[in-house]
Amino acid sequence: MFLFVFCCRRMRLNFLSLTLMLATLVSCVTSPPPLDEYALARAALESARTVEAAKYSAGNWHQAEEIYKKAEIFYRDKEYDEAKKYFLRAKLAAEKAENSARLIRQKTGDVL
Repeated sequence: MFLFVFCCRRMRLNFLSLTLMLATLVSCVTSPPPLDEYALARAALESARTVEAAKYSAGNWHQAEEIYKKAEIFYRDKEYDEAKKYFLRAKLAAEKAENSARLIRQKTGDVL
């Protein structure tokens, strides 16, 4: 009887250990790198740069640039969920900077 109880307790410990190891492995799984968001944010910044957004819409440009830099830091640290959020925000800010710069250039008669 003692041997039976001992074996059952030992099996519970093994089961518990296996469960904890499995939970640890599952928690280590991260989301895939946000490659599309990274590329789209970079393209949006390049488009804003071509219309000289830093000159004509400085506030929006600097905001987009700062958000993009934060996204790159998250990306390098493999915090892909946060990086994805920031790349999306950077893309929107860069598009806003580009549109604002185009509008200002059009109003002032500056040729694009």
